[in-house]
Amino acid sequence: MSDAEVEFSVSNGVGRIHLNRPKALNALTLSKIRLIAPQLDAWAADDAVHAVAITGEGTKAFCAGGDIRAIHDAIRGGDSAFLAAFFAEEYRLNRRIKTYPKPYVAIMDGITMGGGVGVSVHGTYRVATENTVFAMPETGIGFFPDVGGTYFLPRCPGALGTFLGLSGARLNAADALYAGVVTHHVPSHAIPSLLQALGEAERDLSDVGDYHSAMTTVLDMYHEDPGHSALEERQEMIDRCFGQASVEEILDALKDEDAVWAAEQYAVLAEKSPMALKVACRQLQVGRHVDFDRAMQIEYRLSQRFCQGHDFPEGIRATIIERGTTPEWSPAGLDTVDAAAVDGCFAPLPEGDLAFD
Repeated sequence: MSDAEVEFSVSNGVGRIHLNRPKALNALTLSKIRLIAPQLDAWAADDAVHAVAITGEGTKAFCAGGDIRAIHDAIRGGDSAFLAAFFAEEYRLNRRIKTYPKPYVAIMDGITMGGGVGVSVHGTYRVATENTVFAMPETGIGFFPDVGGTYFLPRCPGALGTFLGLSGARLNAADALYAGVVTHHVPSHAIPSLLQALGEAERDLSDVGDYHSAMTTVLDMYHEDPGHSALEERQEMIDRCFGQASVEEILDALKDEDAVWAAEQYAVLAEKSPMALKVACRQLQVGRHVDFDRAMQIEYRLSQRFCQGHDFPEGIRATIIERGTTPEWSPAGLDTVDAAAVDGCFAPLPEGDLAFD
């Protein structure tokens, strides 16, 4: 293993991105983003590269999120230029993956959260293993489910996306497959063989006609049933509770359910940032009606507003910097969240919306 925090290679026509920062759970830094984006562009233009696969070092984490400490330091230091660059370039990378002209395969072997979701869930193929832990836990740090959550969460079955975005619930492989955030399940021990087979797909399956079809054939061949999904079993209750129009109505619906799970979710939401919950609920409602580009522009507006607010740095302080302490949210309760403040988060930025290449 080299000292580089991200490694690039090409083998048998497959470009390989390997996140190599295991002690930090392969967290996504701005420097990583600035290496990955141009490499993807170069491979898109290279006829010798037929597909891209992204992996993370180790089996503990594929990528556990963005570089939260760097963001916290920038907020505290008033470095608005860094904050604008980090989120703008991260969201442009998410879009680059979403619109990539060649097959893009994410091997989500381990924790996949936040920024790790952004470099995986928008790809052509998303492969879970028995080690996969998928979550969007942002409301727990006073933020909102970003990196394309505005777009992909509302397109999960029923009200499942709202449940995931507000609660930060963790999904295993079976749940992630049911939710549609992964396309295949492959045991971790078989990943090296899968990657080799993907590189040989065009040669061995030339009769298929195109590389997308060849890769689908290989991935389907390696796919194994991950078992039953607890989310699928709870879909009706999730729809009844999280299909409501407001956070307050969601909480009321959870109270009305005579089920331990509902009581547990009520307690989970009670610990989240009230402001983040209100914004995320609105965000996911809006997200049903916008295309991907607009979703990313909305998220960029929200990111800059949250960096200027109280709860995001406070949430990072309590959960990351001074791990184990209780964040002091402001406003402290849903009933004191100003509707105008929520509206203001979605308003156009003075410098304009996020632009794409």
